Amino acid sequence: MAGAIALTLTAACASVRTRGPASQRYDVLITNARIVDGTGNPWYRGSVATVGDRIAYVGPSIPGLTARRVIDAGGQVVAPGFIDMLGHSESNILRGPHAVSKITQGITSEITGEVHSAWPNLGLGAQPDPRRPWRSLGEYFAFLEKNGTAINLGTYVGTSSVREAVMGEATRHPTDAEMRQMGALIDSAMRDGAVGVGTGLIYLPSTFFSTDELIALTKYATPYKGGYAAHIRSEGAGLLDAIRETIRIAAGAATWAEIRHIKSRSFEQMKLAVALIDSARAAGIDITADQYPYIASGTGLQAMLNTWVQEGGDDSLVVRLRDPAVRARLKTELGADSAQGIRTAARTMVNEVGTDSLKQYEGKLLTEIGRMRGQDAYDAAFDILIADSARTSAIYFSFNEDALRYAMKQPWVSVGQDAGAVSPDSSGKWRERGHPRGFGTFPRILGRYVRQDSVISLEFAIRKMTSLAAQRVGLNERGLLKPGMYADITVFDPVTIIDRATYEQPSQLATGVSYVFVNGVAVVDGGQVTNALPGRALRGPGYRLK
Repeated sequence: MAGAIALTLTAACASVRTRGPASQRYDVLITNARIVDGTGNPWYRGSVATVGDRIAYVGPSIPGLTARRVIDAGGQVVAPGFIDMLGHSESNILRGPHAVSKITQGITSEITGEVHSAWPNLGLGAQPDPRRPWRSLGEYFAFLEKNGTAINLGTYVGTSSVREAVMGEATRHPTDAEMRQMGALIDSAMRDGAVGVGTGLIYLPSTFFSTDELIALTKYATPYKGGYAAHIRSEGAGLLDAIRETIRIAAGAATWAEIRHIKSRSFEQMKLAVALIDSARAAGIDITADQYPYIASGTGLQAMLNTWVQEGGDDSLVVRLRDPAVRARLKTELGADSAQGIRTAARTMVNEVGTDSLKQYEGKLLTEIGRMRGQDAYDAAFDILIADSARTSAIYFSFNEDALRYAMKQPWVSVGQDAGAVSPDSSGKWRERGHPRGFGTFPRILGRYVRQDSVISLEFAIRKMTSLAAQRVGLNERGLLKPGMYADITVFDPVTIIDRATYEQPSQLATGVSYVFVNGVAVVDGGQVTNALPGRALRGPGYRLK
């Protein structure tokens, strides 16, 4: 699907309901399919049919099945639409609603709200930005659906969003009154359909929350069947302690927990982490995880710096980085970590900058940039952050492939790509440079880890991408190929599906996905992106309890 993206309009068709599958006239009938239904059961030959926005038939290709449109899958896999358990599309999807980077992977639904969320989007008592006029999560969902979207979108309510709404950039612990105010915001979001509380404990200001404060805030989600999802405090030497904290929060709040993009720098450490989670599950604590299939993470370049230098926001960071004493202290800290294989300049790549004069450094390691500039690699990083007003993103090559594969084999690990949806502009160019996971996560698993390396089976992989994810966040009508479920369907060629995005050239579409239906409407049709925007807001169980 490389090159220009063809846009064609696919209109939804009316349907006529009659009795029995053979006499039913369906809207869409996909025949000659290798059905992988999302349960984990073995694939089988058959057909899938839809009426309106629902699946109406799944089973053998019996004679007499008719439809307004018949698609011969030619032996390709027909699966439930993939669910991205960790996206960042709450704003992106408003600017680029076709979500091309997502749908070309077979993704039909995304769950966002890792650290910040679409709401709260302003301080208490502040006037809304006309560009972001919603005053509640419910109003955001209404705005999203009015704007139109190619994928379905659900969200957690982010702890950084609720904290900033109540406390601004304060670095202290909240007062009891502030905790109640944050709790009220979480309660409102849960009633509007948030799936739980999301946090990122290496990011300011959420890093200042204590474990007990996180338990107290998560308790506001528990009555609505919401859970707790975390980018945990450490993915390095403190990984096991960070997992223990997550277990404690789930137990303390009497709800479930999800560890974001679980990863480790060593295979032995990952085995201990898996054993710890299995032990918690055996004790009755519902804790799960998601992952992306890359050994490099991606976030801001400033994330390599310790919290003390980031306090107060980007402007304060830039001021501190101009101080020789601060730089000397940082270089000592970074040098100590580098000796342990953490935050190593030789394994940190500048990914995207906002300042044109710095573009030459995109896609280069800090050590390379240091040589180009004739300075120490860490000094180069500090100067780039200053010149770029701390907007620089980076790729960190920190994690272990064997650990990745071991985590992938666990039945409680779903898939989250940790990237927002991206679509090309009118000239066909991509607006931003990201991590290859944003274009390749799901096809990479199916192409490399299923077909090429046989790390997991096809059926096991599809279950991770569909029903496991839907079950985790309470999407009871998605994630399976089953009559009555919403018609989110992905058709792909198991022989050719593969990612093409690289760290050097991340904005390359995956290949092998032939058709993607969202709520019964094609958003990828014969390998081409359509102009349809049939996506909907995904509301959690709390909304249905209203």
